[in-house]
Amino acid sequence: LAFGFNHAESIRSFRAAQTLDPTCAMCFWGEAMATGPNINVTSKGKAVMSDADRQSAFAAIVRAQELSGGATEQEKALIVAMAARYNGDPSTSREPLDVAYAQAMGDYVDSNPADDDAAAMYAEAWMNTMPWDYWSADGAPKPDTVKVIESLEGIIERSPEHPLALHLYIHAVEASQDPGRAEDAADQLADLVPGSGHLVHMPAHIYWRVGRYDDAAKANITAASVDEAYIAQCNAQGFYPAMYYPHNIHFLWAAASMSGQRDMAIDAAQKVADNVRLEQIEQFPTVEFFKTIPILAQVQFGQWDDILASDAPPESLDYSNAIWRYARGVAAARSGDVTSASGDRAVLAGLKDSVQISFLDTADYPASVLLGIADALLQGEIAMAEGNPEQAIPHFAAAVTAQDSLPYMEPPFWYYPTRQSLGEAYVAAGKFAEAESVYRKDLEEYPRNGWSMSGLVKALESQGKTEAAEEVEKTFAIVWRHSDIELDGSRL
Repeated sequence: LAFGFNHAESIRSFRAAQTLDPTCAMCFWGEAMATGPNINVTSKGKAVMSDADRQSAFAAIVRAQELSGGATEQEKALIVAMAARYNGDPSTSREPLDVAYAQAMGDYVDSNPADDDAAAMYAEAWMNTMPWDYWSADGAPKPDTVKVIESLEGIIERSPEHPLALHLYIHAVEASQDPGRAEDAADQLADLVPGSGHLVHMPAHIYWRVGRYDDAAKANITAASVDEAYIAQCNAQGFYPAMYYPHNIHFLWAAASMSGQRDMAIDAAQKVADNVRLEQIEQFPTVEFFKTIPILAQVQFGQWDDILASDAPPESLDYSNAIWRYARGVAAARSGDVTSASGDRAVLAGLKDSVQISFLDTADYPASVLLGIADALLQGEIAMAEGNPEQAIPHFAAAVTAQDSLPYMEPPFWYYPTRQSLGEAYVAAGKFAEAESVYRKDLEEYPRNGWSMSGLVKALESQGKTEAAEEVEKTFAIVWRHSDIELDGSRL
């Protein structure tokens, strides 16, 4: 359970084991292990724990120490290492404790090199000191990332079906310049633990990065089904059903969108939004973005009438209202109503700096940057509607720059590659070589995506590069084979 990031159920299982054997030191060690920080609960780029979790984890490891007299030497060493992770003072900074734990696990692994479970936990311990930030801007691994990858690759060589090693390896390299190095790991993990929805989902992180969008969609369809059965059977509450389950459907929407499967994407978008209740947003504010996905899906697939007929989100949700205004503005601009589009843009601009948006930023959801992207895109759409692609170009370029500045996340924080809009503007302005360059760059970032391939074909044909256009068209036909839309360019 912990290897699949279902930490709440892992804790519950260890506590059940404690009731069966109150003298089991490792049952308390396990509770302390599962309660600890992880890469998906962060604030200001750091893994965090609630005060209550810190206190319960500390109590669990203290009890494990008290019971360790009957433990094996290896178990005693693991308990000692875990004790470095916690103290009794919730005001203590997590960072030195997390580093101390990683170092202690390194000492344990040095003494017990055959313990692959511990080696994987050692790698995870270092990952928790730098969540989602394993690579430098120039593509080089950060110093501690080298330790992580060496450990995980060693485990996978010795134990190619180790679920935690495969899971973490995907996370460790997905943001690198060579995510394909984990493609075999993704294929291995795909059906290795069929009862763990999150592990079933994980291969999609690599499939997305290497352009296997259909496979990413399929992985998330299966993962969502697994999690739905688990949630119904166990009446699951808390972080897993609020974040991990909708993450599957969110990823399905993103993958279906990228492969042009409109009906699948629209259905997934509505499903993920329907899954999120207002009380969940109060408990986990960053899940609000799930509520915005249906209207973003409508923008992606050009459903302008549906957008203009949609109701506003609850007034209390600033981010949702800002995205709604963005969507309405784009729909109005595409429908020729520049006045309404400009009005929506003004409201959007006024929401960008609200207290709610700032709070989401501190919770590591970059809402202010995303709304800046939305604002720039909407200004570009207004310029395009006015028949001025030259004026649109700098707005779309600003959106690209802002999107490039976003932290790595899968699916990406913004719902589509904004270079596709920039490329459209270049084509409309007759700057076909610039459009070609933009589309080729986008295909480096998002390999084999049909939207940019379609735009690239148009840019190449407009330059008389017929043979190159035909080669791209051949690949486009393959990647777009499941699509239910037709493209003439990179945006609908």
